[in-house]
Amino acid sequence: MTTGCVIGVDLGGTKLLAGAVDGDLIVRHRAHRTVGGLEQAALLDTVVDAVREAILAAAPDAPVLGVGFGIPSLVDRATGTSLHSVHLPLEDVPFRDLMAERLDVPVFVDNDATAAILAEWRFGAARGAADAVLLTLGTGIGGGLVVGGRIVRGARGMAAELGHVPVERDGPACGPGCPARGCLEAVASGTALAREALAAARGHPRSGLGRALAGGLEITGALCVELAHDGDAAARAVVAEVGRRLGVGIAGLANVFDPEIVVVGGGVMAAGELLLGPAREVAAARALPPLGSLVRVEPARFGAESGMVGAAALALEGLGRLPAGEPAELGGGG
Repeated sequence: MTTGCVIGVDLGGTKLLAGAVDGDLIVRHRAHRTVGGLEQAALLDTVVDAVREAILAAAPDAPVLGVGFGIPSLVDRATGTSLHSVHLPLEDVPFRDLMAERLDVPVFVDNDATAAILAEWRFGAARGAADAVLLTLGTGIGGGLVVGGRIVRGARGMAAELGHVPVERDGPACGPGCPARGCLEAVASGTALAREALAAARGHPRSGLGRALAGGLEITGALCVELAHDGDAAARAVVAEVGRRLGVGIAGLANVFDPEIVVVGGGVMAAGELLLGPAREVAAARALPPLGSLVRVEPARFGAESGMVGAAALALEGLGRLPAGEPAELGGGG
């Protein structure tokens, strides 16, 4: 790390992950924070605190050259302004300038899922694909899109909000920042998983989920996934149903974009094949032939860290330390 490193920050709807990352995209230190429910000032303070922790951890080995942020927001890339966020109080916030002023290093900002697909397309599961879709399953569902060998951002940098594609006309209400109902995010995100797990716990009191609820535990998506891996039938049924809903969304995306691969990442992917298996089956059955049998649905190579690694790559690109815009090999053992 003698030539320096960058900090990659994946800011999610409830959690933050910051990593000190060198030019080979090797993560040297990680800082975690919880951000759900914070007001804007406290949120920005928490972000700065996490980045400073990562900077201090990196400093003994190498200078920090810049910071890349992936944020769950519609981003004006020309100004680095957060225009609108469903999950965080980041409405019309000059995020890049605020962070640069407080951190005193160059700052680069993009949508969190766009950062994730940058990592997966250039170095991960979608490497070499000219057309790829990425879905990040966390508090909400983020989307990233590569078409014809280029990341798609849209006319105003707001493209690929794939979590807000409607899949149920009268489905559950989406997040507080989305006026729609029945979005893919509303039925297949970590939030949806937790909601369905709580319903299953109440409906099946003798299940592992039911006993957890009776024991005073909070029924979260992570707990549901853990119990599903342990073999609890109710938890497995919930994960499989969310996977099938995800498959409906993937089928629609396959019909629209004809991608070579759909990459699925985010924290919910801790469920692995318990989620992806049903998703693949439904996507294959519902997509137009032959798309259903041709499109690959694969987990993200970088798992829940795709956004953080992509944010670091965004900073390396902006600093000229990484050639922009093309899939590339990882150096130094990745």
